[in-house]
Formats: sequence, C-alpha cells, structure tokens
Amino acid sequence: MHSPAALPISLFEKREELRRILQSKHFATSPKKSRFLEFISEQTFLGGGDKLNEYLIGVEVYDRGPEFNSQKDPIVRVQAHEIRRLLKKYYEEEGKDSLVRVNVPTGAYVPVFGRSAAETEVEFPTEPVAASGFDRRSRLHLAITLILAAACLVLAFLLVARGWRSGKAQSVPTATTLPEGLEWFWEPFLPPAEPPLIVIPNHPLLRAAHDGDSPQTLARGHEIPKAALPEFRDTIHFRELKRFRFVPSVTDFTSVGETIGVVSLCQMFSNVGQKYRLQQSRLVNFEEIKGNNAILLGGNQSWSGRVFLNVQGFHFQGGVITNTKPQPGEKSVYKPEFDPVTNQLRRDYALVLMLPNERSDKRVLLIYGIYTQGSQAAIEYLTNPERMADLRKALMDLSPDHRTVPTYFQALLTTTVENAVPGNFSLVAVRAISN
Repeated sequence: MHSPAALPISLFEKREELRRILQSKHFATSPKKSRFLEFISEQTFLGGGDKLNEYLIGVEVYDRGPEFNSQKDPIVRVQAHEIRRLLKKYYEEEGKDSLVRVNVPTGAYVPVFGRSAAETEVEFPTEPVAASGFDRRSRLHLAITLILAAACLVLAFLLVARGWRSGKAQSVPTATTLPEGLEWFWEPFLPPAEPPLIVIPNHPLLRAAHDGDSPQTLARGHEIPKAALPEFRDTIHFRELKRFRFVPSVTDFTSVGETIGVVSLCQMFSNVGQKYRLQQSRLVNFEEIKGNNAILLGGNQSWSGRVFLNVQGFHFQGGVITNTKPQPGEKSVYKPEFDPVTNQLRRDYALVLMLPNERSDKRVLLIYGIYTQGSQAAIEYLTNPERMADLRKALMDLSPDHRTVPTYFQALLTTTVENAVPGNFSLVAVRAISN
C-alpha cells in the first residue's frame, strides 16, 4: 500500500488547493503576492517550471522593464520570502486540514505540491529538479488519460452507430444465448419480443460559444469571467477562448456514463441477435414508450421519475432517492456523497425499475443514476452475471416461496466514485411491485 504522501496528485487537486490559498485571508488582500504564486503555479502546470527565474517573474508579475536587473532589485527574492511565510501561516490556520500542501522551496521558484498525512507533517523536497520531473510525469499521465478517454468516447459512438445500422439494414447475426445469470432479467426484451426502444437523455446546458455560432446564438450568450471558473483551467476552451461566453443547448449533449453504458447494452442485444432502436429523449413521446418495450436511461435528464412513481417503494425526484418505507438498516433518503475537501463525488446511487407497460407482455425498464456515474455503474451491474445472481436471490427472498422472482420490482444500487469514474458497485435494497 502507498502512504498518502506517495499518492499522485491530480492537476485538478493542485488547482483546487491553489484556489483555496488565493481566496484565504493571507493572500486575498495581497494581489501582487497572489499574482506571484498563481503565475509560478500556472507556469509549472503548463510545463514551464524549468523556465522560472527572477527575471521572468520580475517582468511578468511586477511589471519591471526589459532592463530589470535582479542583482540590483531584489523584489522577487523579497516577495518569495513573504510568500513562503504566508504559506506557512496559511497551513497553520485556515489550511491546517488541507490534504494537499503547496511549498516554494528556498532558492527556487517552482512550487511543490505534496500530500499531507492526517497525523504527520508533509516533508517537501528542496530540489526543484525533482518537482519538475514529477510535473512532467503528471502532464504525461494527464495527456495519456485524456487521449484514452477521447478514444473510448469515439469508440462508444461508433459501436452504437454500427449497432443501430445493423438493426435497421442488416440481417440478424448468429445468435448466442445470454448466461443464465442475465437471461432471467433481460428475457422480456429478447427475441421473439420486438426490438426494444433505448432512450438516452438530452442534457439542457450552457455550452461554450465559439466563432462558428450565429449572431443570434451569440446574442443569447451569458458571459462569465474566466477567474470565476477555475475548474475549467484544464480544458482546451480555457486556453483557446479569449472570453467565456456560454449559450443554451438542449439538443447536442448526453452524459459519459450513459454513452459508455449504452454500448454495453447494444453489444449484449447484438450478441443474442436482437435488434434495437436508439433514440434521444427529446424525440420520444409518452405514446411511443407505452407502445414498446422501452429502456430509459439517465435519471433527472430523461423521462421524469414522477411519471413512474410507485407508492410501494423508492421515489427518484429532485436529485435524491427517497425511501417511503425504510426497512431495518435502510435510510429514508439516499443522496450522493462528496469529499469534504475537494468536493469531488465519492458515492453515487442509481434506481432500477422493472415496470409493466400498457400491455402486460411489454416492459418499461428505467436505469436512473443520480449522476452519470450511477447510471454507468447500474448498467455494468445489470450486464454482470455474478452480480445479477445476487439481485435474483434478493428478489426471490421477497416472494412467499423464496423461489419466484417478482414480475415487477425496484432495485437500489450504489457505487463508489474515484476521479469521476465509477468503482465498486453493490446492491442496497430491493422492493417487489404488485402486479
């Protein structure tokens, strides 16, 4: 196991700690010192830490001219000493509970970020060369992560498009059967049943405007100062857009978790020779849902949970899951959990509902994560034979004979989340719904 101090620190964590420092009482009233610390940090984040020196800081931060001579004008050294003193005071007071610590080693101008163990004080390296090497590794890791993430998203859309086309134009592929651990759940959606309608959510949001937008679109924009959105500093938009103007969009975006999850669903149906129809939620009406086997993804961003409220179990509304009749060991309300320091999502929940449609031979399946990570984890759970064996057993325990799975039911799932990616998922509770 690694000690806390040995764990790598993400760029987001570094920026968040820098933001907290600059907003503290020790720096908020000292604009030049804040600018100094922010400048050397940003240069380090961008890979320019090895170029930091007194001359560059004097010119860029303190507006010294090209004739600036650091030997005659010690402004940079004096201010660096003050910044080290203020950082020390910050971590003795406001930042005493911070898990990430920032230090500017004596004789250097490359800030060093380290983790603070709960019981011990972090020792920062004094050699800037090591910090630069670590930062280069961090940037390389970040670049690889972003490239892999982009490749996964492209692959997801290609697989979905391929499955859709095969469902429309190609003959049914050689079919296999689902594992027994999955077939009991998915049987209503499999041949000879009609192809299910899979609905992915459209997210209404504000996106960054760009030069390709029409004048009318730009006129509806909302400008937000870049400094007010430090979370965006790792994005290409922050570096390339001079201004942050955001415009409404209700047609163009869905979520990462649902996108990855729908690939798994489409692949599963293709493997058993079942066609499917994939549609965005804004183009689907309630009549279409009632007339088909339908699978709805996306929680608050898809069809409202109020349409499918059931007084016997769990309600999903307003970003929380309420438990109308808590059983021993259960909560009355299930809400996402966040890290108290970084505010990153640490636990999400999802609700799975297998419900009757207008005709008894058809089903409506809702897979609703509170956040997109919950939706992705729920789909992974529902396509995992071993986990589904656990769900089947829990549902059979609800029946009088302990052998029969209720026709209609609810399942509450949870997942840990690390770096916005779902981790360990498990079953929380189940409810049978009367026919």
